[in-house]
Amino acid sequence: MAIRSGLFRTKSVEQSIQDTDDPDSTLRKELTAKDLTVFGVAVVIGAGIFTLTARTAGTVAGPSVSLAFVFAAIACGLTALCYAEFASTVPVAGSAYTFAYATFGEIIAWIIGWDLILEFALAVSVVAKGWSQYLGEVLGSHAPIITLGSIHFDWGAVLIIAVVGILLATGTKLSSRVSAIAVAIKLAVVALVLVVGATYFKASNLTPYIPPSQPSAKAEGLRQSLFGYLTGSGGTSFGWYGLLAAASLVFFAFIGFDVVATTAEETRDPQRSVPRGIFASLAIVTVLYVAVSLILTGMVPYTALADGNATLATAFALNGATWVKNIISIGALAGLSTVVMVMFLGQTRVLFAMARDGLLPRSLARTGPHGTPVRLTVMVGIVCALLAGFVDFGTLEEMVNIGTLVAFALVSIGVPILRRTRPDLPRGFRVPWVPLVPILAALSCLWLMVNLSIETWLRFVLWMALGMVVYFAYGRRHSALQRQQPPVADHAVAPVP
Repeated sequence: MAIRSGLFRTKSVEQSIQDTDDPDSTLRKELTAKDLTVFGVAVVIGAGIFTLTARTAGTVAGPSVSLAFVFAAIACGLTALCYAEFASTVPVAGSAYTFAYATFGEIIAWIIGWDLILEFALAVSVVAKGWSQYLGEVLGSHAPIITLGSIHFDWGAVLIIAVVGILLATGTKLSSRVSAIAVAIKLAVVALVLVVGATYFKASNLTPYIPPSQPSAKAEGLRQSLFGYLTGSGGTSFGWYGLLAAASLVFFAFIGFDVVATTAEETRDPQRSVPRGIFASLAIVTVLYVAVSLILTGMVPYTALADGNATLATAFALNGATWVKNIISIGALAGLSTVVMVMFLGQTRVLFAMARDGLLPRSLARTGPHGTPVRLTVMVGIVCALLAGFVDFGTLEEMVNIGTLVAFALVSIGVPILRRTRPDLPRGFRVPWVPLVPILAALSCLWLMVNLSIETWLRFVLWMALGMVVYFAYGRRHSALQRQQPPVADHAVAPVP
């Protein structure tokens, strides 16, 4: 019983807020609702528009990729409501990890934190490699890679991670200003894509909107979706199964809006600014994604994008507008730069919160003169640079999706739990129609999860198993809550008279 109480001990909201006053681990409050909106748009408008849209349309969903974005946006929107309530109630770094600690207890908080470590580390590394590919296009060469025998070193990916790490260590406000400039550049490029792309638009290319399903050799065995395996539909592309699978894939494009919640501790008025930042950024990017996907699939038949390497620029090249391709490459560099930056920021803030709670070495929670966790920033930069520089990820990017969806589902379930256990807490934002909205949010995340491949599920289970080993070997014994509690005897024996 003592073990159970230890595993599920919760950290009160008051204690979480009090910990932010520790002078050795205090984050500087500099951000506004505008800054948070910039961060949200900065992280979401990136790989999704410039690469994922064309690839998914050509190989999985056809013109219905625009509907897949709508499905993914609905799931994100429901979850965003839950994140907004938590962030306005517990304005502390750590996002879903901190929320889980206040509702489910330490073991679930650790699972979420370990899950987020995977999500952000892979996201930073995967997007950095995408940035490197576009750098190669701008330079008029292949991706910046040095080959030494059987070893391939992607110096372009390492370069962007190093630059971003320096900016984040210097200060969050400076990072926000750099993001604002990059966001302006990529939004201008997206506007150009919509305007020029509309001149090549043919409604006939959108027919059939949901192409007939067909077997896919790339979606067999462990690569087929869990839903396809359970229903016996096997590996298929296009059709309704393809549309559902596409929704799970393009969900990757929305990943990052939750990073807005991780910056709550660095926001001047988190109760008002965080919800506004979340909703504003999600609304802007949803409109842009749907618009771009419609223009893209209207410019060329989806079959012309069947090459797994097709990008947004491919559609313009096929229409002879090669000059747009070069501009898109520049926009992609700006767009992916900010994605790397905000994902990097999210990674350091989750680790910072876990270290401050003692589940990771507390020395990592020290902040420097600029009010940023410099040690963590350097450590994350080194790890992600090694991953991006030497590892070929392949299908590993789907791990980012499943990790995020698990976190989203638990945050959604946590809203009605905290409403019941702590109805007295002041809430800057309240989710409407509780518990209906949180339940729908959790179910929509679960639905997207079962449409991911079996191999992704297996890898995720292995990562979680490793996390349990780390928790019981280190985290549980060094937990700040563990040190605060006196030892409890499980089998007390009455003295003999």
